[in-house]
Amino acid sequence: MPKANRVLLWRHGQTDWNTANRFQGHSDIPLNEVGLYQVQRAAQLLAGMKPTAIISSDLGRARVTAQALADLVKLPVGIDPDLRETNGGHWEGRTGEENRKEDFQNFVRWIDGDDSPAGTIGERRTEVASRAVGAINRALSKGADGQLLVVATHGGTSRCVLGQLLELPQSHWGVIGGLSNAAWSILQSGPRGWHLLEHNAGSIPEPIYGEESGAEPNLR
Repeated sequence: MPKANRVLLWRHGQTDWNTANRFQGHSDIPLNEVGLYQVQRAAQLLAGMKPTAIISSDLGRARVTAQALADLVKLPVGIDPDLRETNGGHWEGRTGEENRKEDFQNFVRWIDGDDSPAGTIGERRTEVASRAVGAINRALSKGADGQLLVVATHGGTSRCVLGQLLELPQSHWGVIGGLSNAAWSILQSGPRGWHLLEHNAGSIPEPIYGEESGAEPNLR
C-alpha cells in the first residue's frame, strides 16, 4: 500500500504590515525582527519532522521563511509565484479600517467570504486556490509516495488551499481559522482524499490517541 503524502502549509513570519493590519497581497514586504526570530524557531521544529521537499512563494517574506528551514535540512527551495498571497487590487497597502471606510460594501462582502475580486481588480479566492493547489500538485508529482512537502506561503493562500483540498464549499472556507505568523497546518492524503492533521500548529505533532474508539480527533 503506498505511503501517504503530507503537505505542510507554513505561513511566513511577521512583517510590519501584519502588525499594522495592512493588506499585503502581492506587495513584497520583508519580515521584521520578530518575524525573523519566529521563522528561525519554527524551522528548528520543522527540521525534526524530516521534510522531503520545500517550495515557496516568490515574495521575500515567504522565501526568507523557507530558507530558514532549507539551511537546516540542506534541501533546495523551489520558488513558485503561484504560491503568492491574494492580489488585493486597490486594497493593498491600506489598513482594514481604511478599506472599510473607502470601499465598505465590497470589502465587508469579501471579508464575509464572497468570492468576488479583492480590491475590485484583484483575485477571487477560487483563483488563488486553483493556482496554489496547482503548484502543490506539481511539486508532489516530482517525488515518490510518503512525502512531507513544506509549502512556505501566506495566510490567505493557505486558507484557500485548505478549503479546496478538504473539498469544502467555497462559501464555507471562512470556517477555517487563520494561521498565526510562522505557524502551520498539515494535510495528509488518504483513500477519501485529503484530511486535516493539524491546524495553526507551532509544535511537533502529537499522536491522536483514542481516534479508533470513537473519540474526536484533537486538532490544533
